[in-house]
Amino acid sequence: MREFLEALLTYRFLQNALLGGLLTGFVAPLIGTFVLVRRLPVIADALAHIALPGVATGIILASTYPWFAHIDPVYFGMLFALLAMLFIEKLRGAYRSYSEIAIPIALSTGVGFGVVLLSIVRGLNVDVFDLLFGNILSVTSADLYRMAFASAAILFLVVLFYKELLFLSFDEDTARVSGVPAEFVNFLFAVLLALVIGVALNVVGMLLVSALITLPVATAVRLARSFKETILLSVLFGEWAVLTGTVLSYTYNLATGGTIVLVAALTLLFVLTGEGLGKRLRRRTTGEAPRPLVRSANVPLSRDDEGVASFEASRGLVRLSPLGPSNGEAADGKGG
Repeated sequence: MREFLEALLTYRFLQNALLGGLLTGFVAPLIGTFVLVRRLPVIADALAHIALPGVATGIILASTYPWFAHIDPVYFGMLFALLAMLFIEKLRGAYRSYSEIAIPIALSTGVGFGVVLLSIVRGLNVDVFDLLFGNILSVTSADLYRMAFASAAILFLVVLFYKELLFLSFDEDTARVSGVPAEFVNFLFAVLLALVIGVALNVVGMLLVSALITLPVATAVRLARSFKETILLSVLFGEWAVLTGTVLSYTYNLATGGTIVLVAALTLLFVLTGEGLGKRLRRRTTGEAPRPLVRSANVPLSRDDEGVASFEASRGLVRLSPLGPSNGEAADGKGG
């Protein structure tokens, strides 16, 4: 740790790497919370894969037309991710009864396109490994300014449209009836996801972006008792993974992106193990019987319950629980 701190005070590239990583650790779990609520965790993986041919397109254009050399290829990746998100939304509308098929269609198309373009990019002497897995140590001052601007825009838009994003994520039909501009909010959500992917590309690469969006959130939901608390804990776990992963990567000369993701995964495993041991210890101490999976067979969990609970939770009226809302009752939020 001392060696890392000395290097941090000495080398500019390490300062850029740490600041870029901390920005990513903040915005990725922030948007990941809404992705989880929408029950679309795979969509982050799909968009990250589709951003790959976007970046490859930018590299090819820069090598062919000198004017494009002034544009960072990451912007092409963000544009491809945004277009893909809009395409997925159209497909979900077209296959309303089988909406889950939209993501595999977009994912397979993006991967196929990316593989073809990567074969061209490899001939341009570009390090494909960095595109796939990221290289946080290659973050330049220009990259850092772009990431800071995108992160500020993400935070501003989430704060400004927080209730609309939350309501539409939990119950789209009720939100539309209530007057929420669903098309605009969905477009805004697509823009936010594209910005997050653009921020995270340098840090963890195409193949690991979704891990930083989902793993801290998966850890937070085991501990949080409300939606806002889930956001807070997700960001804290994201920053913990980035900071610890960067230090371990520098100390032991490991791939930074992979190390950050492993720290996030081990943190989730630690929380799950601690939660299980805590329950067993509590049952042995108090003689408490195991909790049923649902609170009552006559009151099953419904998506509408969650939507109403969450929207009310956003106004501080009730706490969010996977088992449904309960006014004035502290829900544990651990999924039974």
